[in-house]
Amino acid sequence: MKWSEFFTSSIGKKYVMAATGLFLISFLVIHVGLNACIWADDQGEMFNKAAHFMGSMVVIRILEIGLFAGIILHTIQGLIYEVQNRSKRNVGYAVPLGSKGSKWYRRSMGLLGTLILLFLIMHVYHFWIPSRFGGTGAVHELERVSYNGREYHNLYAEMLNVFRGNIAIVILYIAGCISLAYHLMHGFQSAFKTLGVHNRRYLVMLNNIGLGFSVIVSAAFAMMPVSMYLGWIS
Repeated sequence: MKWSEFFTSSIGKKYVMAATGLFLISFLVIHVGLNACIWADDQGEMFNKAAHFMGSMVVIRILEIGLFAGIILHTIQGLIYEVQNRSKRNVGYAVPLGSKGSKWYRRSMGLLGTLILLFLIMHVYHFWIPSRFGGTGAVHELERVSYNGREYHNLYAEMLNVFRGNIAIVILYIAGCISLAYHLMHGFQSAFKTLGVHNRRYLVMLNNIGLGFSVIVSAAFAMMPVSMYLGWIS
């Protein structure tokens, strides 16, 4: 089988979904660690310095291109995979499986992925565009703050500005994090299974790790806007 044929085959699409999914999961680990700096209780100094460090590194800027490419590829393959699966379900089971079938979120990966994509678009609009391009169009210019005589984008103040006093945006972010949690619950172990992990003991272990990862990471992301809205950090 040629490489072009492999990536357009059913197996190839699953491999692409698995590989890009694991790449995006690795990004989540870095992103949640960076954002956790907002709880340092130092008026955002650690967070702003960390965000500046990540944004000024050439390697990170190159990886951002790969990140966006991964998101686009994962989204496109996911939509194609979802359409194909739905076309195969035109004829239902003779006996409804009900709760005996797969978990509802495993059957709703397309919907959950779409909600996450909408969440990402909102997140990019609120934070990535102004931090990288200094504000374009309706996105205002980020204010700057000085630490030890050096200026930084005050992304921490922007987070406070977005989340404080705007319960609608906070609710949308929480909904996006809930969608992420359920998406990861299936996607984490499914990616390893697609890439060849079939040992039952390892799959049980990966399922437990995936469950913990999905809940902890998604809860951490959700607590960020909640903490700022409720004034737990300032």
